[in-house]
Parts: sequence; C-alpha cells; structure tokens
Amino acid sequence: MDDSAARTKVEWREWGEDAFAAADRAGKPVLLSLSAPWCAHCHEMDATTYSEPRIAANVNDGFVPVRVDVDRHPRVRERYNMGGFPSTVFCTPDGDIVTGAGYLGVDGFRGILDKVRETWDAKGEEAGRVPRSLRDGTPPAGEVLPRIEEHMVEQLLGAFDEEFGGWGPDTKFPLPRTVEFALVRARDQATRTLEAIQAHLLDTYGGGLYRFATNRDWSDPHREKLLDENAGRVRACARAYRYTGEESYRTAAEQTVEYLTTTLWTGDVTEPSSVGSQSASRSGDAFAASQLGDDQYYSLGPTDREDTEPPHVDETVLADRNGLAAGALLAYHAYTDDERARRYAERALDHVTDTLVDDGAVTHYRTDEDVGTESLLLDQARVLEGLTTAWQVTGEYDETARAVADHTLAELQDDSGAFRDGPVDGPGLCDQPLYPLDTNVELADALLDLAALTGEERYADAAEDAVAAFAGAAERMGVEVAGYAGVASRLLSPRTFRIGSEAGTDLHRAALRIADHEAVVVPDADVPAGEAHVFEDGEPVGTAETPDELATLATDA
Repeated sequence: MDDSAARTKVEWREWGEDAFAAADRAGKPVLLSLSAPWCAHCHEMDATTYSEPRIAANVNDGFVPVRVDVDRHPRVRERYNMGGFPSTVFCTPDGDIVTGAGYLGVDGFRGILDKVRETWDAKGEEAGRVPRSLRDGTPPAGEVLPRIEEHMVEQLLGAFDEEFGGWGPDTKFPLPRTVEFALVRARDQATRTLEAIQAHLLDTYGGGLYRFATNRDWSDPHREKLLDENAGRVRACARAYRYTGEESYRTAAEQTVEYLTTTLWTGDVTEPSSVGSQSASRSGDAFAASQLGDDQYYSLGPTDREDTEPPHVDETVLADRNGLAAGALLAYHAYTDDERARRYAERALDHVTDTLVDDGAVTHYRTDEDVGTESLLLDQARVLEGLTTAWQVTGEYDETARAVADHTLAELQDDSGAFRDGPVDGPGLCDQPLYPLDTNVELADALLDLAALTGEERYADAAEDAVAAFAGAAERMGVEVAGYAGVASRLLSPRTFRIGSEAGTDLHRAALRIADHEAVVVPDADVPAGEAHVFEDGEPVGTAETPDELATLATDA
C-alpha cells in the first residue's frame, strides 16, 4: 500500500481475489479507489476526504475498501476508470459497477455513500452493471482501405485549433502519435503543435513535460510527468528534426532526454565505457515510471526550488514505459548520433529483457515486495516496439523481438484478429476480454517492423488482421487515434530500406536519416555487401552504394 493511502483512516485492502471474496462473505459492496503515484488530486483526496474520521468509519463499516495503483494494474484502470484519477467506484462483490465518480470532497462523498447504501439495500447484486466496452465484445471489423487515411486527414483539418495549435476546442493533450502522423500529412499543424507544447507544457527549469493543459490556450497545466508521455515527446521532436532540420526540435528532444536520464533514471548515472554490444551494460538500470505533479513546487522560481525537496519520483520500472523510452531514445540517436541517448536506451532494454522477459512473456513490473501481471498487451506491444527500433538502429535484440512477438500472437490474438489486453482471468471485471484500439495499433506497428526485419509475412498478416478488426469503426475515429490511420497506410504502402552492411556503417546511418519514420531500415540484410536496396509496396525501387546515391534514390522514389 502506498504511503498516501496508509496515512488515511480507511482500512484499505490490496486489489485481488481476497478482497472480493471478503465482500461476498459480508454481503457488502466494494469501494474501489483508483489512484496513481503521480496524481496530486489523488493525494489531496487521501488527505481530506479519506482522512475525515466519520467518512472513514462509514467506509470501513459498510464497504470493503480496495486501493488500486492504476500504473501497476492497467487492466483495472481500463475497466473501472471514471474519466480520470482519482476514480471512486462502487461495485458488487462480483465486480460489476454500481456507480462511480472522480474526485470527491467530503460533502460529495457523504452524498454518494448515502445513495449507494440506498441502492444496495434495494437491489443488492442486481444494482451492478458491466460497461458497454466489455458487453459488446469484439470491435466492428472491415477492410483496410485508403479511405482510412483520407478520413483521418479530414479529421486533422477539422479539429485543428488555428489560433492556439493542437487539436480540439478545450483541453489540450500533447498527442505525440498524432503529431507524428501529421508530420507527413499536415506538417504545419504538427510543428505549430510542437511549438505550443514547448511553450506551455515544458518545465524549463527542472526538465520534463507536463501531462496536459486544462484550457484551449494551453494554460493551467496538470504538472505530473509520466515516462511514456515524455518518451513520446522525444520521439516526436526527433522526427520533426528529421523532417525540418530545425535545431529547435533537436534541442527540445535533447532537453527531455536529459530529464529522463537524470530525474527519472533509477540506477547508477555512471555511463558504461563500452558501446554497441547488447551485453555491454547489465547494471539493472532503467527509467522510473513518473514524477508527482505538485503545483506549489512547480510554481517556485529556480532559487526557491533549489531549497525545496522536489516532487516524489515513483521508481517502479514498468516494462511498457521502458520499451517506449528505449525506442524513443534510439530514434533520437538515429537522427543525431547522440551516444548518451543510445547508451541509456540499451541499458533500459537490457534491464527489461534480463528481469521482465521470459521466453517472450513480459512481466509488467517486479519489485522486492510484489510482481506484476504477465503477458499484458500493453507490455508486449511497447517492449516489442523498443526491440524492433533497437534492431533497426543497433542490429541487435533480434532473438528477443521474435520471442516477444511469437508469445503475443500465441496468447493474446483472438479469432477476430484483434488482440486482448491480457489474460482473461482475475477478480472483478478482469475476467472479461477487452480489445483496446490504441494498444492494438502500437502492436500492429511493431509487427510491421518485425515483418520487414525478419522477412516473415506472418507478422504482417497478424498486423493486418488486427487493423482490419477495427476497420468497421474507422469513420468514427478522431485525431486521438491518428496512429490507426498511420499503421493502415503502412499496410497498404510498405517501404523498406535493406542495407547490405552491418549497423553503424556510413550507409546504414545514412539510411536511418533518409528513410521516413514509417519506413523500416534493415541492417545486414540479404542484399549484396555495400549496397542499399529500397522497396516500395514490396517492389524494388533502386540500388545505391553511397549515402549521396541513397539520398537521391529516396528523393526520386
């Protein structure tokens, strides 16, 4: 149990079968409190609402209270999230939802307690419901057509905020995958959004990216800093630098790399002397999950910050976020030759593959006290993404990438082609399958990389099946899932650079810079030594023997 929960007067239980069994024996509803280490409002609700003696007594007497760390339990997060954190959810002993809300002050919490008691006394178990996302089962399937990409470009144009940048009329999120999609198709939108993010969501003193802005003009930011969102910024800025050559984007990526490799680095900051070998660093180092959003601290000037304890860093090493971070730092290295970024990416990947991957199955996290769930789609997809990027950039990690992909295909893909978010078991609603669109997209992207790297079409076929499983809903998708249209485009028009030299040669390094970010670079490929072969839609476009020839060939293609 985290310290914030322990300081309350509520007798919290850990998420698990025992808590629901206790509720069943006692004939009481379950109170789920979904919280996150980085969430300032979660800590505030602990310090006020859950610390109020009469509320705590009512909760302890009439409910079975369960505290859930949503970073450590992503399946619970996806099934019980009430639109943000904290989420306050009342359930039956079977896990069905009676009602729920977000942050509740003392008065609001008293009111909802009374209503839940009345409902429970009147209906009991029948008061619960299963969310529609779980009731409806598999997503609507369809055909992967060029129209998917066309629709998403229309969505970009319709949702873009011409005055302030970003997409949407109110709350602004960084949406790094949407930025990457737009870099190829609506570059002005992408660059204006990156400039707004730089101006409003960057902590210019301490480094790192705030999570989102409450208002349309990017004001009133939520100041928590998450590893995955900062990794997304690194990758988006690195790719903006690749397309525009503007040093400001390289600098922005470099600033975030500095934050990741200092504040969010969990291990020894001494960098290993050897570079380029998968076994060069086995120190057990990796990236921390997040840093708490503390408005009071982040409002201080530089001098005052020096004299103040910085916000708490959750040093849990989450497999999915480290996979994303490693891939982002390697993408930055590919465009800049920044060796610091490469070394830290390899150290994080080595830690994940050493301690969290076993025969292709990825464990979400592992601490001295606890071990997370195995074979979550989130972990399988994002670790695979980091591994395929590493294969393209370093020429290594090939065996582990195959193992992770093969395990994912065997354990998580249904007959529909879509991938479940994890094992179909566990307490509450975790025994109901869920098919998250965004994570299916991430996995499909990585599988397309792996198909080009291995030459095995079965990976591309699995990616196409996953994308097609959602295609019936493509016309209803908005800019938040622009990555879906990006992977659909890659399926219809794949581009591959096959390099007849090992990773690190001038020709290979040139290919990494020249290829657009939706293409795949294959080092040490099955082409004549010293040659680079470019393929479009599976057909050869031409051959080059020098970086200049390759640049000309790619431009002409």
